[in-house]
Amino acid sequence: MKYKKVVRLYSNSRVAKYYRATNRNKNKAVMLYFANMKIAQAFHPLLSSFEVILRNQLHYALAHHFSDGNWIINQKAGFMIAPSLTYTNKRTKKKVTNDYILKEVLKAEKKIADRGVRVTTGRVIAEQTLGFWNSFYETHHYALLAGVPCRIFKKLPSGFGRKEINDIIVRVRELRNRINHNEPICFVNRKCDFSYVKGMYAIISDFLTWIDPEIMPSLREIDKVCKIIEKEENKQKMIIRMLSVCMFLT
Repeated sequence: MKYKKVVRLYSNSRVAKYYRATNRNKNKAVMLYFANMKIAQAFHPLLSSFEVILRNQLHYALAHHFSDGNWIINQKAGFMIAPSLTYTNKRTKKKVTNDYILKEVLKAEKKIADRGVRVTTGRVIAEQTLGFWNSFYETHHYALLAGVPCRIFKKLPSGFGRKEINDIIVRVRELRNRINHNEPICFVNRKCDFSYVKGMYAIISDFLTWIDPEIMPSLREIDKVCKIIEKEENKQKMIIRMLSVCMFLT
């Protein structure tokens, strides 16, 4: 597809980023735009597995911690309203209450009830976002839960704990948001560069392996991220070589 048509279909403001990243080469910009799409698409199974596995492992760990399979419903009167969640903001000096988890559970229950079906633990859990599960690694909630969220990992590397896990989940959420909004993921400092997606793939792979070493091998048939990255990276390199030859001949 020609550059002009890609611009008309996807907007100049979006495609122009790829144009600049490829040193204003229109053919290369079009290839990079669709390469970005292919790599984003390849990440979907891995990101879906990441969220589902994290959600389920946290549910199992917290159900065991509270000796209650319905903890997500019953803890609305427990840790979700703990006094320590209300504190004075150091910067504003105002009292604030971290009731995010409580609000998200109540919102899910209302949404389910509005559909005219029974509110169950499974349905409430299914309504929660990755941001919800991320919040269990936030300082106040993590302390209230006595470090249970980090017990979902069979083996964490030395020096890794709550903060490092929280940071990883935040980065994965950022990647997922970029993919869902069709934003560039093959750029570093506005230049064509596949190091970001390579790094994020390694981070996600490590995270899942810390939970269970069998997870990544089980995804081998559907995990095409590295193959797609290598293929698209080679295409970009080939174009650079071709352009260099053309410049030499002229």
